Amino acid sequence: MIFTHDTGFALATAAALVNTAEEPDSLATPEQLDAFLDEFEMTGRRDGTVTELADVQALRSVLKPLWVAEEAEAAELCNELLRRAMAMPQLVKHGQWNWHLHAIENDQPVVDRLAVETAMAMVDVLRAGELERLRECAAQDCDGVVVDLSKNRSRRYCERGCGNRANVAAYRARRRDTK
Repeated sequence: MIFTHDTGFALATAAALVNTAEEPDSLATPEQLDAFLDEFEMTGRRDGTVTELADVQALRSVLKPLWVAEEAEAAELCNELLRRAMAMPQLVKHGQWNWHLHAIENDQPVVDRLAVETAMAMVDVLRAGELERLRECAAQDCDGVVVDLSKNRSRRYCERGCGNRANVAAYRARRRDTK
């Protein structure tokens, strides 16, 4: 295991959040936000408002630079996210999750929880010297991001089906070349 369970999960959540901005935007309504938060088991306060949705949508463009930042820049981005939310890490245990870190209270806005959990996960990434595990999707027509948690560091495509599309295109090109 490269990272603890909560770090890997927070990184996957952050990548999925950033990738919701890809066309078509899959985080366009409060209901879609609620479904996203359910899918990624996000605890804490949810308002279900258009304002909350707009705040989370805006967070996507704040988080995306983490995937292309150099180490010092990524550290500063993390520190800014933690400062903004006045994060204070605490060990918690709830539901199916064993001991892990929460850094803000449950009554804080969900946008702050998403930002802080991403920043806390990035702390682990930076401390482990594993920043190269965050990258942009290799598909030419995609601006998505990838968290490579594979042992051999081979993941190149985001979760939106880009790898499958690339493999099908390569297969079809090979078939055309043999005819």
